[in-house]
Amino acid sequence: KNKVKTLLFFRNFFTKRTKELKPAVQSAPGWKLFGKVPPRENLPKDSKIIQQEYEARTGRMCKPPPPSARRKNMEFEPLSTTALILEDRPANLPAKSVEEALRHRQEYDEMVAEAKKREIKEAHKRKKIMRERFKQEENIASAMVIWVNEILPNWEGMRATRRVRELWWQGLPPSVRGKVWSLAVGNELNITPELYEIFLSRAKERWKSFSETSSENDVEDASASVADREASLELIKLDISRTFPSLYIFQKGGPYHDLLHSVLGAYTCYRPDVGYVQGMSFIAAVLILNLEEADAFIAFANLLNKPCQLAFFRVDHSMMLKYFAAFEVFFEENLPKLFLHFKSYSLTPDIYLIDWIFTLYSKSLPLDLACRVWDVFCRDGEEFLFRTGLGILRLYEDILLQMDFIHIAQFLTKLPEDITSEKLFSCIAAIQMQNSNKKWAQVFASLMKDNKEGDKNHSPALKS
Repeated sequence: KNKVKTLLFFRNFFTKRTKELKPAVQSAPGWKLFGKVPPRENLPKDSKIIQQEYEARTGRMCKPPPPSARRKNMEFEPLSTTALILEDRPANLPAKSVEEALRHRQEYDEMVAEAKKREIKEAHKRKKIMRERFKQEENIASAMVIWVNEILPNWEGMRATRRVRELWWQGLPPSVRGKVWSLAVGNELNITPELYEIFLSRAKERWKSFSETSSENDVEDASASVADREASLELIKLDISRTFPSLYIFQKGGPYHDLLHSVLGAYTCYRPDVGYVQGMSFIAAVLILNLEEADAFIAFANLLNKPCQLAFFRVDHSMMLKYFAAFEVFFEENLPKLFLHFKSYSLTPDIYLIDWIFTLYSKSLPLDLACRVWDVFCRDGEEFLFRTGLGILRLYEDILLQMDFIHIAQFLTKLPEDITSEKLFSCIAAIQMQNSNKKWAQVFASLMKDNKEGDKNHSPALKS
């Protein structure tokens, strides 16, 4: 009986205690600064609210730091957990000794000083960026006046002058970029806006007929040329969706989707011998961003008709190998250590250069930087494409020397996004496109000559 009474007493006692505790827990949900931590129901609280609750519960006010130690600028307030080092311990714990309190004060002051130093450094960095941006905008504005009022009206007479070339190197103002590109690329093909409309209408007819008769049986029964054309149309559709995806302007439903589709479709009708090749969408997209529709098509067709672009887009292997060989001549001349490092892994230029040349760096570099590369490419021609490639290798030479084959290939396929025009162009400027007193054109011509002589020596007619 005594045992039963004892059990009943404890059961009732703990039941009452539980009932008494419940309201307390509900009235103050969340975590406590000291003591037991009940389940967390609310979102994390602000440090000031936590401090107020602590003061309300303990009936003590946190001692403010002496006036001399107070921070004049609250902008440098450290994190809330940092400030806890100055707090006194709860009443149920031993108080801090004078030495410990002084040490905590010193540690706290050091943390505040470090936070302040970091904040000042970041503020200086932001100011520097703003100053550079403002200076750049001023330079662009003044350059635009020169281009519009002096250079463009006298294009043929001024384009090759030293002053214009130096101004060109600094980057074209966006407002005149498209016009300068068009003039620099030229129109050797004599394409007119009316001719573009003719090929565009043909492309639309083809899309219509393709969509009406695009069954598997039709494709199987069609001739090889029709199959190739249909493959080009499908490839265009697929590639457009992957063109500058972060901009969301060329994808389906975007403002430039149909425009890009039209330019690429018209080109496949204009040059069925070339058709559509992956990478073309990036070139056309950059032109569309800077030119009107018909002008973009004219520049696109003439640009792709240049010897280097034609060799790559027609996948002329022998010509591509000559370009790679010429590139390696200047690679060895400018970056001998990296050249030998690449050779030790049998890492050939085609692994990284093909993607760069196919898209004229518009896929590999940030768009604004790619446009600046285009500026000088329009000035200097194909040589600058390979010089830019060497500039990239020079910029990351120290990193690449520490990598193996796979990591080099991966790195060069996807370059860092934080690459800046100042750093890249300073590296490009340091690249000397001269080998044994021979410039790019002369080196390439000698390689072509050697190739022709080699073909003659291996000719069956000569052997007989």
